[in-house]
Amino acid sequence: MVAEAPAARPRVASFAMLTDLYELTMAYGYWREGLDRRRACFHLFFRKNPFGGGFALAAGLGPLIEALDSFRFSNDDLACLAELRGNDGQPLFEPAFLAYLGALRLECDIDAVPEGSVVFPFEPLVRVRGPLLQAQLLETLLLNQINFPTLVATKAARVCRAAGGDPVLEFGLRRAQGPDGGVTASRAAYVGGCVGTSNVAAGQRYGIPVRGTHAHSWVMAFATEREAFERYADAMPNNCIFLVDTYDTIEGVRNAIAVARRLRERGHELVGIRLDSGDLAALSKRARRMLDEAGFPQARIVASNELDEHVIRSLKDQGARIDVWGVGTKLATAWDQPALGGVYKLAAIETPSGRWRRMVKLSEQTAKISTPGILQVRRYERDGRLAADAIWDEELGIGSQPVLIDPLDHTRRYRIERGLEPGRDLLVPIYRGGERVYEPPALEGVRAFALEQLARLPEGVRRFLNPQIYPVGLEQRLFERKTQLILAARGFAAPDEHETPEAGG
Repeated sequence: MVAEAPAARPRVASFAMLTDLYELTMAYGYWREGLDRRRACFHLFFRKNPFGGGFALAAGLGPLIEALDSFRFSNDDLACLAELRGNDGQPLFEPAFLAYLGALRLECDIDAVPEGSVVFPFEPLVRVRGPLLQAQLLETLLLNQINFPTLVATKAARVCRAAGGDPVLEFGLRRAQGPDGGVTASRAAYVGGCVGTSNVAAGQRYGIPVRGTHAHSWVMAFATEREAFERYADAMPNNCIFLVDTYDTIEGVRNAIAVARRLRERGHELVGIRLDSGDLAALSKRARRMLDEAGFPQARIVASNELDEHVIRSLKDQGARIDVWGVGTKLATAWDQPALGGVYKLAAIETPSGRWRRMVKLSEQTAKISTPGILQVRRYERDGRLAADAIWDEELGIGSQPVLIDPLDHTRRYRIERGLEPGRDLLVPIYRGGERVYEPPALEGVRAFALEQLARLPEGVRRFLNPQIYPVGLEQRLFERKTQLILAARGFAAPDEHETPEAGG
Protein backbone atom coordinates (compact mmCIF):
# COMPACT_ATOMS: atom_id res chain seq x y z
CA MET A 1 0.00 0.00 0.00
CA VAL A 2 1.10 3.58 -0.67
CA ALA A 3 0.12 6.24 1.84
CA GLU A 4 0.34 9.29 -0.39
CA ALA A 5 0.29 9.82 -4.13
CA PRO A 6 2.64 12.28 -5.83
CA ALA A 7 1.34 15.55 -7.19
CA ALA A 8 -0.21 15.34 -10.66
CA ARG A 9 2.07 16.07 -13.61
CA PRO A 10 1.38 16.93 -17.22
CA ARG A 11 0.71 13.86 -19.31
CA VAL A 12 3.88 12.33 -20.77
CA ALA A 13 4.27 9.54 -23.28
CA SER A 14 6.30 7.13 -21.13
CA PHE A 15 5.62 3.49 -21.78
CA ALA A 16 7.97 2.50 -18.95
CA MET A 17 5.46 4.05 -16.54
CA LEU A 18 2.49 2.29 -18.13
CA THR A 19 2.65 -0.39 -15.48
CA ASP A 20 1.22 -1.53 -12.17
CA LEU A 21 3.07 -0.53 -9.03
CA TYR A 22 3.67 -4.13 -8.02
CA GLU A 23 5.84 -4.65 -11.10
CA LEU A 24 8.14 -1.93 -9.77
CA THR A 25 8.08 -3.19 -6.19
CA MET A 26 9.02 -6.68 -7.41
CA ALA A 27 11.74 -5.18 -9.60
CA TYR A 28 13.10 -3.37 -6.57
CA GLY A 29 13.07 -6.63 -4.62
CA TYR A 30 14.89 -8.50 -7.39
CA TRP A 31 17.50 -5.73 -7.49
CA ARG A 32 18.07 -5.81 -3.74
CA GLU A 33 18.33 -9.62 -3.75
CA GLY A 34 20.80 -9.62 -6.63
CA LEU A 35 18.32 -11.46 -8.89
CA ASP A 36 17.86 -8.67 -11.41
CA ARG A 37 20.22 -10.27 -13.95
CA ARG A 38 18.97 -13.84 -13.50
CA ARG A 39 17.47 -14.89 -16.84
CA ALA A 40 13.81 -15.84 -16.90
CA CYS A 41 11.18 -16.84 -19.44
CA PHE A 42 7.59 -15.58 -19.40
CA HIS A 43 4.67 -16.32 -21.73
CA LEU A 44 1.60 -14.22 -22.53
CA PHE A 45 -1.50 -16.28 -23.34
CA PHE A 46 -5.26 -16.47 -22.74
CA ARG A 47 -7.30 -19.35 -21.38
CA LYS A 48 -10.66 -19.12 -23.15
CA ASN A 49 -11.81 -18.04 -26.61
CA PRO A 50 -13.74 -14.77 -26.45
CA PHE A 51 -17.47 -14.35 -27.21
CA GLY A 52 -18.16 -18.07 -26.90
CA GLY A 53 -16.43 -18.54 -30.25
CA GLY A 54 -13.88 -20.98 -31.58
CA PHE A 55 -10.86 -18.71 -32.11
CA ALA A 56 -9.23 -15.35 -31.45
CA LEU A 57 -7.40 -13.00 -33.80
CA ALA A 58 -4.09 -11.74 -32.41
CA ALA A 59 -3.71 -7.97 -32.65
CA GLY A 60 -1.73 -5.13 -31.12
CA LEU A 61 1.82 -6.19 -31.99
CA GLY A 62 2.52 -3.13 -34.14
CA PRO A 63 1.74 -0.57 -31.40
CA LEU A 64 3.48 -2.82 -28.86
CA ILE A 65 6.69 -2.66 -30.91
CA GLU A 66 6.41 1.14 -30.99
CA ALA A 67 6.13 1.10 -27.19
CA LEU A 68 9.07 -1.25 -26.72
CA ASP A 69 11.27 0.74 -29.09
CA SER A 70 10.89 3.74 -26.80
CA PHE A 71 10.97 1.92 -23.46
CA ARG A 72 12.98 4.21 -21.14
CA PHE A 73 12.57 5.72 -17.69
CA SER A 74 12.87 9.47 -18.19
CA ASN A 75 14.05 11.95 -15.59
CA ASP A 76 10.43 12.96 -15.05
CA ASP A 77 9.49 9.30 -14.51
CA LEU A 78 12.24 8.90 -11.93
CA ALA A 79 11.20 12.10 -10.17
CA CYS A 80 7.66 10.77 -9.94
CA LEU A 81 8.84 7.44 -8.51
CA ALA A 82 11.05 9.25 -6.02
CA GLU A 83 7.95 10.88 -4.54
CA LEU A 84 6.20 7.59 -3.80
CA ARG A 85 5.96 6.84 -0.10
CA GLY A 86 5.33 3.70 1.90
CA ASN A 87 3.02 3.32 4.89
CA ASP A 88 5.73 4.72 7.16
CA GLY A 89 5.99 7.91 5.11
CA GLN A 90 9.46 7.02 3.86
CA PRO A 91 10.42 6.80 0.16
CA LEU A 92 9.31 3.57 -1.45
CA PHE A 93 12.45 3.28 -3.59
CA GLU A 94 16.03 4.21 -2.72
CA PRO A 95 17.96 6.58 -4.99
CA ALA A 96 20.40 3.89 -6.18
CA PHE A 97 17.52 1.82 -7.55
CA LEU A 98 16.06 4.81 -9.36
CA ALA A 99 19.47 5.46 -10.91
CA TYR A 100 19.49 1.80 -11.99
CA LEU A 101 16.13 2.28 -13.70
CA GLY A 102 17.37 5.44 -15.39
CA ALA A 103 20.25 3.54 -16.96
CA LEU A 104 18.13 0.48 -17.85
CA ARG A 105 17.95 -0.57 -21.50
CA LEU A 106 16.03 -3.62 -22.62
CA GLU A 107 18.16 -6.70 -23.28
CA CYS A 108 15.36 -9.25 -23.68
CA ASP A 109 14.72 -11.73 -26.46
CA ILE A 110 11.06 -11.29 -27.42
CA ASP A 111 9.17 -13.57 -29.78
CA ALA A 112 5.53 -13.16 -30.86
CA VAL A 113 2.97 -14.53 -33.27
CA PRO A 114 2.62 -12.19 -36.27
CA GLU A 115 -0.25 -9.76 -35.89
CA GLY A 116 -3.39 -11.04 -37.60
CA SER A 117 -2.70 -14.69 -36.73
CA VAL A 118 -5.58 -16.90 -35.68
CA VAL A 119 -4.77 -18.12 -32.16
CA PHE A 120 -6.27 -20.35 -29.49
CA PRO A 121 -6.29 -20.81 -25.70
CA PHE A 122 -3.03 -21.63 -23.88
CA GLU A 123 -0.86 -20.82 -26.89
CA PRO A 124 1.83 -18.23 -26.12
CA LEU A 125 1.19 -15.07 -28.12
CA VAL A 126 4.35 -13.46 -26.78
CA ARG A 127 7.44 -15.06 -25.21
CA VAL A 128 9.95 -13.00 -23.25
CA ARG A 129 13.40 -14.27 -22.22
CA GLY A 130 15.88 -12.06 -20.49
CA PRO A 131 16.94 -10.55 -17.17
CA LEU A 132 14.24 -11.29 -14.59
CA LEU A 133 13.78 -7.67 -13.57
CA GLN A 134 13.28 -6.52 -17.16
CA ALA A 135 10.97 -9.36 -18.13
CA GLN A 136 8.89 -8.64 -15.04
CA LEU A 137 8.62 -4.93 -15.83
CA LEU A 138 7.18 -5.73 -19.28
CA GLU A 139 4.18 -7.68 -17.94
CA THR A 140 1.58 -4.93 -17.66
CA LEU A 141 2.66 -3.16 -20.86
CA LEU A 142 2.44 -6.35 -22.90
CA LEU A 143 -0.95 -7.31 -21.52
CA ASN A 144 -2.30 -3.81 -22.04
CA GLN A 145 -1.12 -3.70 -25.65
CA ILE A 146 -2.30 -7.20 -26.63
CA ASN A 147 -5.45 -7.99 -24.63
CA PHE A 148 -7.88 -5.32 -25.83
CA PRO A 149 -6.79 -5.19 -29.50
CA THR A 150 -7.06 -8.97 -29.75
CA LEU A 151 -10.54 -8.82 -28.26
CA VAL A 152 -11.78 -6.12 -30.65
CA ALA A 153 -10.13 -7.67 -33.73
CA THR A 154 -11.86 -10.95 -32.90
CA LYS A 155 -15.19 -9.18 -32.48
CA ALA A 156 -14.70 -7.40 -35.80
CA ALA A 157 -13.94 -10.70 -37.53
CA ARG A 158 -17.21 -12.12 -36.19
CA VAL A 159 -19.20 -9.05 -37.23
CA CYS A 160 -17.70 -9.06 -40.72
CA ARG A 161 -18.43 -12.76 -41.06
CA ALA A 162 -22.07 -12.13 -40.17
CA ALA A 163 -22.20 -9.36 -42.78
CA GLY A 164 -21.32 -11.95 -45.42
CA GLY A 165 -18.95 -9.79 -47.44
CA ASP A 166 -20.88 -6.52 -47.10
CA PRO A 167 -18.68 -3.60 -46.00
CA VAL A 168 -18.59 -2.96 -42.24
CA LEU A 169 -17.67 0.45 -40.82
CA GLU A 170 -16.51 0.95 -37.24
CA PHE A 171 -18.49 3.79 -35.61
CA GLY A 172 -17.63 3.37 -31.93
CA LEU A 173 -15.39 6.28 -30.89
CA ARG A 174 -18.03 8.21 -28.93
CA ARG A 175 -18.80 5.18 -26.77
CA ALA A 176 -15.23 3.89 -26.49
CA GLN A 177 -13.21 3.80 -23.26
CA GLY A 178 -11.44 7.13 -23.70
CA PRO A 179 -9.35 8.46 -26.59
CA ASP A 180 -6.67 5.76 -26.38
CA GLY A 181 -9.30 3.03 -26.23
CA GLY A 182 -11.12 4.55 -29.19
CA VAL A 183 -8.07 4.73 -31.44
CA THR A 184 -6.94 1.26 -30.36
CA ALA A 185 -10.39 -0.15 -31.12
CA SER A 186 -10.50 1.49 -34.56
CA ARG A 187 -7.14 0.00 -35.51
CA ALA A 188 -8.05 -3.45 -34.20
CA ALA A 189 -11.42 -3.40 -35.96
CA TYR A 190 -9.66 -2.64 -39.24
CA VAL A 191 -7.32 -5.59 -38.67
CA GLY A 192 -10.38 -7.76 -38.06
CA GLY A 193 -11.97 -6.86 -41.40
CA CYS A 194 -13.77 -3.51 -41.14
CA VAL A 195 -13.27 -1.37 -44.24
CA GLY A 196 -13.19 2.00 -42.50
CA THR A 197 -13.90 4.03 -39.38
CA SER A 198 -15.60 7.25 -38.33
CA ASN A 199 -12.57 7.97 -36.11
CA VAL A 200 -10.56 10.74 -37.77
CA ALA A 201 -7.69 10.43 -35.27
CA ALA A 202 -7.31 6.73 -36.13
CA GLY A 203 -7.38 7.61 -39.81
CA GLN A 204 -4.68 10.18 -39.30
CA ARG A 205 -2.47 7.93 -37.21
CA TYR A 206 -2.84 4.64 -39.08
CA GLY A 207 -4.10 5.52 -42.55
CA ILE A 208 -7.46 3.80 -42.02
CA PRO A 209 -10.15 5.03 -44.46
CA VAL A 210 -12.54 7.43 -42.68
CA ARG A 211 -16.26 7.66 -43.43
CA GLY A 212 -19.15 9.82 -42.27
CA THR A 213 -21.73 12.39 -43.37
CA HIS A 214 -24.24 13.98 -40.96
CA ALA A 215 -26.28 13.29 -37.82
CA HIS A 216 -29.85 13.97 -36.73
CA SER A 217 -28.79 17.36 -35.38
CA TRP A 218 -28.05 18.55 -38.93
CA VAL A 219 -31.61 17.76 -39.98
CA MET A 220 -33.06 19.33 -36.84
CA ALA A 221 -31.08 22.55 -37.40
CA PHE A 222 -33.22 23.43 -40.47
CA ALA A 223 -36.89 24.22 -40.86
CA THR A 224 -37.58 21.03 -42.82
CA GLU A 225 -35.87 17.74 -43.55
CA ARG A 226 -35.95 18.50 -47.26
CA GLU A 227 -34.11 21.78 -46.70
CA ALA A 228 -31.53 20.03 -44.52
CA PHE A 229 -30.77 17.52 -47.27
CA GLU A 230 -30.60 20.28 -49.90
CA ARG A 231 -28.19 22.37 -47.86
CA TYR A 232 -25.99 19.36 -47.18
CA ALA A 233 -25.97 18.53 -50.88
CA ASP A 234 -24.95 22.12 -51.63
CA ALA A 235 -22.09 21.88 -49.14
CA MET A 236 -20.84 18.39 -49.91
CA PRO A 237 -22.30 17.08 -53.17
CA ASN A 238 -19.68 14.33 -53.33
CA ASN A 239 -20.47 12.89 -49.88
CA CYS A 240 -24.24 12.54 -49.72
CA ILE A 241 -25.55 9.74 -47.56
CA PHE A 242 -28.70 11.15 -45.98
CA LEU A 243 -29.84 10.04 -42.54
CA VAL A 244 -33.56 9.55 -43.21
CA ASP A 245 -35.12 8.61 -39.86
CA THR A 246 -35.16 11.90 -37.93
CA TYR A 247 -38.95 12.28 -38.26
CA ASP A 248 -40.55 9.69 -40.55
CA THR A 249 -38.30 7.21 -42.32
CA ILE A 250 -40.32 6.67 -45.49
CA GLU A 251 -40.89 10.39 -45.91
CA GLY A 252 -37.15 10.80 -45.33
CA VAL A 253 -36.44 8.42 -48.21
CA ARG A 254 -38.77 10.49 -50.45
CA ASN A 255 -36.91 13.66 -49.52
CA ALA A 256 -33.57 11.97 -50.19
CA ILE A 257 -34.77 10.90 -53.64
CA ALA A 258 -35.96 14.42 -54.46
CA VAL A 259 -32.59 15.90 -53.51
CA ALA A 260 -30.82 13.06 -55.35
CA ARG A 261 -32.52 14.20 -58.56
CA ARG A 262 -31.16 17.73 -58.04
CA LEU A 263 -27.71 16.26 -57.41
CA ARG A 264 -27.83 14.32 -60.65
CA GLU A 265 -28.76 17.43 -62.59
CA ARG A 266 -25.58 19.02 -61.21
CA GLY A 267 -23.43 16.05 -62.23
CA HIS A 268 -23.31 14.27 -58.85
CA GLU A 269 -24.84 11.05 -57.58
CA LEU A 270 -26.50 10.15 -54.31
CA VAL A 271 -24.16 7.82 -52.42
CA GLY A 272 -26.98 6.41 -50.30
CA ILE A 273 -29.19 6.70 -47.26
CA ARG A 274 -28.74 5.64 -43.64
CA LEU A 275 -31.25 3.92 -41.38
CA ASP A 276 -30.59 4.31 -37.66
CA SER A 277 -33.81 3.15 -35.99
CA GLY A 278 -36.98 1.15 -36.44
CA ASP A 279 -37.51 -2.17 -38.16
CA LEU A 280 -34.33 -2.24 -40.21
CA ALA A 281 -35.37 -5.31 -42.20
CA ALA A 282 -38.75 -3.95 -43.30
CA LEU A 283 -37.57 -0.37 -43.78
CA SER A 284 -34.56 -1.40 -45.86
CA LYS A 285 -36.74 -3.50 -48.18
CA ARG A 286 -39.16 -0.64 -48.75
CA ALA A 287 -36.38 1.92 -49.16
CA ARG A 288 -34.67 -0.32 -51.71
CA ARG A 289 -37.84 -0.52 -53.80
CA MET A 290 -38.28 3.26 -53.65
CA LEU A 291 -34.70 3.98 -54.65
CA ASP A 292 -34.77 1.47 -57.49
CA GLU A 293 -38.09 2.73 -58.86
CA ALA A 294 -36.80 6.30 -58.73
CA GLY A 295 -33.78 5.37 -60.83
CA PHE A 296 -31.13 5.11 -58.09
CA PRO A 297 -30.29 1.40 -57.98
CA GLN A 298 -26.64 2.22 -57.18
CA ALA A 299 -27.55 4.16 -54.02
CA ARG A 300 -26.49 2.16 -50.99
CA ILE A 301 -28.46 1.58 -47.84
CA VAL A 302 -26.38 1.93 -44.69
CA ALA A 303 -27.68 0.62 -41.37
CA SER A 304 -26.62 1.41 -37.83
CA ASN A 305 -28.27 1.20 -34.36
CA GLU A 306 -26.73 -1.13 -31.75
CA LEU A 307 -25.63 -3.73 -34.28
CA ASP A 308 -23.46 -6.78 -33.60
CA GLU A 309 -22.89 -10.11 -35.30
CA HIS A 310 -26.10 -11.61 -33.92
CA VAL A 311 -28.36 -8.73 -35.00
CA ILE A 312 -26.70 -8.60 -38.42
CA ARG A 313 -27.16 -12.34 -38.89
CA SER A 314 -30.84 -12.01 -37.94
CA LEU A 315 -31.37 -9.13 -40.37
CA LYS A 316 -29.68 -11.14 -43.11
CA ASP A 317 -31.98 -14.07 -42.39
CA GLN A 318 -34.96 -11.70 -42.72
CA GLY A 319 -33.81 -10.63 -46.16
CA ALA A 320 -32.86 -7.09 -45.19
CA ARG A 321 -31.66 -5.00 -48.14
CA ILE A 322 -28.72 -3.41 -46.35
CA ASP A 323 -25.49 -2.78 -48.24
CA VAL A 324 -23.21 -1.31 -45.55
CA TRP A 325 -23.20 -1.90 -41.81
CA GLY A 326 -22.14 0.75 -39.31
CA VAL A 327 -21.22 -0.98 -36.07
CA GLY A 328 -20.31 1.16 -33.10
CA THR A 329 -20.79 0.54 -29.39
CA LYS A 330 -20.86 -3.24 -29.41
CA LEU A 331 -17.71 -3.43 -31.50
CA ALA A 332 -15.51 -0.70 -30.04
CA THR A 333 -16.31 -1.72 -26.47
CA ALA A 334 -16.42 -5.50 -27.10
CA TRP A 335 -19.86 -5.20 -25.51
CA ASP A 336 -20.58 -8.79 -24.54
CA GLN A 337 -17.09 -9.56 -23.19
CA PRO A 338 -15.19 -6.58 -21.80
CA ALA A 339 -11.83 -8.33 -21.36
CA LEU A 340 -9.88 -11.10 -23.07
CA GLY A 341 -8.34 -12.40 -19.86
CA GLY A 342 -4.80 -12.70 -21.15
CA VAL A 343 -2.17 -13.50 -18.52
CA TYR A 344 1.64 -13.41 -18.27
CA LYS A 345 3.27 -16.28 -16.42
CA LEU A 346 6.79 -17.23 -15.44
CA ALA A 347 7.64 -20.56 -17.07
CA ALA A 348 11.38 -21.00 -16.48
CA ILE A 349 14.23 -19.36 -14.63
CA GLU A 350 17.96 -19.80 -14.98
CA THR A 351 19.88 -21.37 -12.12
CA PRO A 352 23.28 -20.06 -10.94
CA SER A 353 24.87 -22.87 -12.93
CA GLY A 354 23.25 -21.61 -16.15
CA ARG A 355 20.57 -24.30 -16.54
CA TRP A 356 16.92 -23.50 -17.17
CA ARG A 357 14.70 -24.59 -14.29
CA ARG A 358 11.11 -25.15 -15.41
CA MET A 359 8.47 -23.51 -13.20
CA VAL A 360 4.82 -24.43 -12.71
CA LYS A 361 2.16 -22.40 -10.93
CA LEU A 362 -0.44 -24.61 -9.27
CA SER A 363 -4.12 -23.95 -8.74
CA GLU A 364 -7.24 -25.83 -7.73
CA GLN A 365 -8.56 -24.83 -11.16
CA THR A 366 -7.00 -26.94 -13.92
CA ALA A 367 -7.15 -24.02 -16.38
CA LYS A 368 -4.98 -21.91 -14.08
CA ILE A 369 -2.11 -24.39 -13.80
CA SER A 370 0.65 -22.89 -15.90
CA THR A 371 2.73 -24.75 -18.46
CA PRO A 372 6.49 -24.85 -17.77
CA GLY A 373 9.25 -24.52 -20.33
CA ILE A 374 10.54 -22.44 -23.22
CA LEU A 375 7.39 -22.78 -25.27
CA GLN A 376 6.75 -22.59 -29.00
CA VAL A 377 3.65 -23.32 -31.12
CA ARG A 378 3.80 -25.44 -34.26
CA ARG A 379 0.88 -25.23 -36.68
CA TYR A 380 -0.08 -28.01 -39.08
CA GLU A 381 -2.26 -27.67 -42.16
CA ARG A 382 -4.21 -29.91 -44.51
CA ASP A 383 -5.11 -28.84 -48.05
CA GLY A 384 -4.50 -25.20 -47.20
CA ARG A 385 -6.69 -25.32 -44.08
CA LEU A 386 -5.45 -24.97 -40.52
CA ALA A 387 -5.57 -28.46 -38.96
CA ALA A 388 -3.94 -28.53 -35.50
CA ASP A 389 -1.52 -26.68 -33.21
CA ALA A 390 1.13 -28.26 -30.99
CA ILE A 391 2.50 -26.44 -27.94
CA TRP A 392 6.02 -27.73 -27.33
CA ASP A 393 9.18 -27.04 -25.33
CA GLU A 394 12.19 -26.03 -27.41
CA GLU A 395 14.53 -27.94 -25.06
CA LEU A 396 12.51 -31.17 -25.27
CA GLY A 397 11.93 -30.90 -29.00
CA ILE A 398 9.08 -32.22 -31.10
CA GLY A 399 8.89 -35.27 -33.32
CA SER A 400 7.51 -35.63 -36.82
CA GLN A 401 4.23 -37.18 -35.62
CA PRO A 402 3.60 -35.78 -32.15
CA VAL A 403 0.68 -36.65 -29.90
CA LEU A 404 -1.16 -33.57 -28.63
CA ILE A 405 -2.88 -33.61 -25.23
CA ASP A 406 -5.66 -31.17 -24.40
CA PRO A 407 -4.55 -28.95 -21.47
CA LEU A 408 -8.02 -29.16 -19.89
CA ASP A 409 -8.99 -32.75 -20.70
CA HIS A 410 -6.05 -35.14 -20.59
CA THR A 411 -8.13 -37.90 -22.17
CA ARG A 412 -8.66 -35.81 -25.29
CA ARG A 413 -5.67 -36.53 -27.54
CA TYR A 414 -4.81 -35.88 -31.16
CA ARG A 415 -2.08 -37.53 -33.20
CA ILE A 416 -0.45 -35.61 -36.03
CA GLU A 417 -0.77 -38.16 -38.82
CA ARG A 418 1.14 -38.38 -42.06
CA GLY A 419 -0.51 -36.39 -44.80
CA LEU A 420 -0.56 -33.11 -42.94
CA GLU A 421 1.62 -30.42 -44.40
CA PRO A 422 4.88 -29.83 -42.48
CA GLY A 423 4.33 -27.63 -39.47
CA ARG A 424 5.56 -24.08 -39.07
CA ASP A 425 6.34 -22.37 -35.80
CA LEU A 426 4.17 -19.37 -34.96
CA LEU A 427 6.43 -17.44 -32.59
CA VAL A 428 8.92 -15.40 -34.60
CA PRO A 429 11.84 -13.29 -33.31
CA ILE A 430 10.94 -9.65 -32.65
CA TYR A 431 13.87 -8.58 -30.41
CA ARG A 432 17.21 -10.17 -29.71
CA GLY A 433 19.20 -8.78 -26.80
CA GLY A 434 16.86 -5.79 -26.78
CA GLU A 435 17.58 -4.96 -30.43
CA ARG A 436 14.66 -5.19 -32.84
CA VAL A 437 15.17 -7.77 -35.59
CA TYR A 438 11.65 -7.69 -37.03
CA GLU A 439 10.05 -5.11 -39.30
CA PRO A 440 6.29 -5.09 -38.69
CA PRO A 441 4.23 -4.99 -41.88
CA ALA A 442 2.11 -1.99 -42.75
CA LEU A 443 -1.43 -2.06 -41.39
CA GLU A 444 -2.85 -3.03 -44.81
CA GLY A 445 -0.55 -6.05 -44.81
CA VAL A 446 -1.65 -7.03 -41.30
CA ARG A 447 -5.29 -6.79 -42.34
CA ALA A 448 -4.74 -8.84 -45.50
CA PHE A 449 -2.91 -11.52 -43.49
CA ALA A 450 -5.73 -11.65 -40.94
CA LEU A 451 -8.36 -12.11 -43.64
CA GLU A 452 -6.26 -14.86 -45.24
CA GLN A 453 -5.89 -16.60 -41.88
CA LEU A 454 -9.63 -16.44 -41.20
CA ALA A 455 -10.40 -17.87 -44.64
CA ARG A 456 -8.18 -20.88 -43.90
CA LEU A 457 -9.89 -21.64 -40.60
CA PRO A 458 -12.20 -24.69 -40.73
CA GLU A 459 -15.81 -23.70 -41.23
CA GLY A 460 -16.95 -25.37 -38.02
CA VAL A 461 -14.46 -23.40 -35.94
CA ARG A 462 -15.81 -20.12 -37.34
CA ARG A 463 -19.48 -20.70 -36.58
CA PHE A 464 -21.14 -18.65 -33.84
CA LEU A 465 -23.16 -21.34 -32.08
CA ASN A 466 -21.33 -24.31 -30.52
CA PRO A 467 -18.19 -23.94 -32.65
CA GLN A 468 -16.03 -26.93 -33.40
CA ILE A 469 -13.05 -27.24 -31.04
CA TYR A 470 -9.86 -26.66 -32.98
CA PRO A 471 -7.22 -29.26 -31.99
CA VAL A 472 -4.64 -27.61 -29.72
CA GLY A 473 -2.57 -29.59 -27.26
CA LEU A 474 0.63 -30.00 -25.34
CA GLU A 475 3.20 -32.18 -27.06
CA GLN A 476 3.41 -35.43 -25.10
CA ARG A 477 6.89 -34.90 -23.67
CA LEU A 478 5.92 -31.43 -22.49
CA PHE A 479 2.75 -32.82 -20.93
CA GLU A 480 4.73 -35.49 -19.09
CA ARG A 481 7.24 -32.89 -17.83
CA LYS A 482 4.39 -30.70 -16.61
CA THR A 483 2.66 -33.61 -14.89
CA GLN A 484 5.90 -34.60 -13.13
CA LEU A 485 6.38 -31.06 -11.82
CA ILE A 486 2.79 -30.87 -10.59
CA LEU A 487 3.02 -34.20 -8.77
CA ALA A 488 6.34 -33.21 -7.21
CA ALA A 489 4.95 -29.89 -6.05
CA ARG A 490 2.02 -31.68 -4.44
CA GLY A 491 4.27 -34.22 -2.75
CA PHE A 492 3.36 -37.26 -4.84
CA ALA A 493 6.61 -37.64 -6.78
CA ALA A 494 10.28 -36.85 -6.41
CA PRO A 495 11.41 -33.71 -8.23
CA ASP A 496 13.36 -34.14 -11.42
CA GLU A 497 17.10 -33.87 -10.83
CA HIS A 498 17.24 -30.58 -12.71
CA GLU A 499 13.77 -29.24 -11.99
CA THR A 500 12.44 -27.65 -8.82
CA PRO A 501 8.69 -27.00 -8.94
CA GLU A 502 7.29 -23.70 -7.75
CA ALA A 503 3.77 -23.97 -6.36
CA GLY A 504 1.40 -21.06 -6.15
CA GLY A 505 -2.23 -20.06 -6.15
